[in-house]
Amino acid sequence: MMKHRGFPGRLPSTDFQFTIRRANPRGVTPLTKRERYADRRPPDKLADSGFLAALWANFGEEPFERGNLDAGRISWLFGREVMPATDPFDPSDYEALLQINLKLAQVSFPGVFAEDAEPMDWDDDDEDAP
Repeated sequence: MMKHRGFPGRLPSTDFQFTIRRANPRGVTPLTKRERYADRRPPDKLADSGFLAALWANFGEEPFERGNLDAGRISWLFGREVMPATDPFDPSDYEALLQINLKLAQVSFPGVFAEDAEPMDWDDDDEDAP
């Protein structure tokens, strides 16, 4: 399993996980398309936006390996903003290639791609808090 060095492990100041530490010994969690309903909580929407911003900052439009990226977090974007980059695609493979669907991602998350968008602060200052 490829580890994406420099990719944030989670959304700062939250428990929303972006990466996993090690491969699942019981098998790879398959990617599935999860339905995003309009009444989702704001923190969930922020986690989706933060994860897409991290993907964009790290990979841009280039295909990237799933590696240690969290399957649950990818699944919220999978089939829409994040698409398989190869055909056939194995959703249960850590080496599967994915790619950002830029046109749809810009429509769904315009704040991530806005020219005046402030870059995410991936340093979590809460680690020093008591």
